Amino acid sequence: QVQLVESGGGLVQSGGSLRLSCAASGRIDRINDMGWYRQAPGKERELVARISNDNTEYADFVKGRFTISRGSAKNTVYLQIASLKPEDTAVYYCHAKVETIVNVEGALIARDYWGKGTPVTVSS
Repeated sequence: QVQLVESGGGLVQSGGSLRLSCAASGRIDRINDMGWYRQAPGKERELVARISNDNTEYADFVKGRFTISRGSAKNTVYLQIASLKPEDTAVYYCHAKVETIVNVEGALIARDYWGKGTPVTVSS
């Protein structure tokens, strides 16, 4: 199986910065898509940023404050967050679409995996 482990969350003052990290481990042959989602209390989980190969996608509310990147090993993803606001308070979840080889011909099957989340709290 595959595990995603996030780190880097915490309590920070408004205007501060954080760097979230996510590392994937386990039975992995290829990861093309990794991303960050967040869920605030009483709200649905929403996309923050996603990276697929070298293409990135950001939610509108990011507005240049967040930067997503992949590690050189390609099984890690980072989210650099700057100019934090109280409304950024949420649990941030890592997502990965992991492909594994299922037969001798090299056929791949893709599955979605989620981390357990890392909480980010921004005080005003």
